[in-house]
Amino acid sequence: MEKTEFTAIEDIVAEEQIEVFGARVHNLKNIDISIPKNKLVVITGVSGSGKSSLAFDTIYNEGQRRYMESFSAYARQFIGDMERPDVDKITGLSPVISIEQKTTNKNPRSTVGTITEVYDFLRLLYARIGEAYSYNTGKKMVKWSEEE
Repeated sequence: MEKTEFTAIEDIVAEEQIEVFGARVHNLKNIDISIPKNKLVVITGVSGSGKSSLAFDTIYNEGQRRYMESFSAYARQFIGDMERPDVDKITGLSPVISIEQKTTNKNPRSTVGTITEVYDFLRLLYARIGEAYSYNTGKKMVKWSEEE
């Protein structure tokens, strides 16, 4: 009988990196990479260097495939099978989300933030967790209720 290894969710969360070994998706040539978790990571490179292949077609695809495997057989019959990316091993992968990848009309005033629409989400996040300071005095701003 073949032994199957299971990884506890606590072990995955405790890992500090996502490690990809032997990625060969599209134009990736058997690369190994470690990506820190709980950090803002930017993947850069020249056109055709495999940025999207690594982020979307390898890491995101594998995370989504693992999530779909957790569904019951009944639910999976309506979804269909997802292909495993051409990679030897991926470790430390937490549940994944992805911002929509799309092309633009090449507006010279567009930034990565406005193109991906992540700018709107960041503004909302910083509005909730941030503290506002006066531009003129540098003092912290406070909310006043109508009664005050």
